[in-house]
Amino acid sequence: MTVPGALKAFRISAWITGVGLLLLTFYAMPAKYIFGDPRPVALIGMVHGFLYMIYIVCTLILAERCRWKPLYALVILAAGTIPVASFVAERKVTQKVQDEHLVGSQTA
Repeated sequence: MTVPGALKAFRISAWITGVGLLLLTFYAMPAKYIFGDPRPVALIGMVHGFLYMIYIVCTLILAERCRWKPLYALVILAAGTIPVASFVAERKVTQKVQDEHLVGSQTA
């Protein structure tokens, strides 16, 4: 996989993971702890966990292609566990990769 391909996969997984975590945090958790319905947490939590594993793989592939320092990769991986952080990480990573690898500035 090329750097542009790895970046695209990372961006998609970051957004999907972020949306799943927002649903878990702001819909499923209140449904369980305020309204006593544990079903949304069971379903959305499982889906978010699966999506987070995909996010981990996409992040590690991009980190390897871009030769990130391990600490930077860990910070980006942690962003998938904090509500809204995956959206921020996606923007910062996209800008960093585009600046360093000239992704997207090439003409087709």
